[in-house]
Amino acid sequence: MSDWGPVVIGLVLFVLLSPGLLVQLPGRHHFVEFGNLQTSAVSILVHSIIYFALITLFVIVIGVHITTDN
Repeated sequence: MSDWGPVVIGLVLFVLLSPGLLVQLPGRHHFVEFGNLQTSAVSILVHSIIYFALITLFVIVIGVHITTDN
C-alpha cells in the first residue's frame, strides 16, 4: 500500500501558494495582490513560510493519508 497523502498535499499547496499565480503576499503596490504573475524575494520568503506551516500541519499534525492498493 502506498501513502499518497503527503504527495497530494504538497502538490496542491505548491500550486496554490506559488507567488503571483493566485495571490501574492506582500504585493508590489498593495499588501495582497491577486493574479499579477509577478514575484519578489520577500513574497517568495513569505510563501515559503506559509507553505512549511501548512504542510507541517496537514502531514505531521493532522496526518492526512491517501492509500492505494497495488
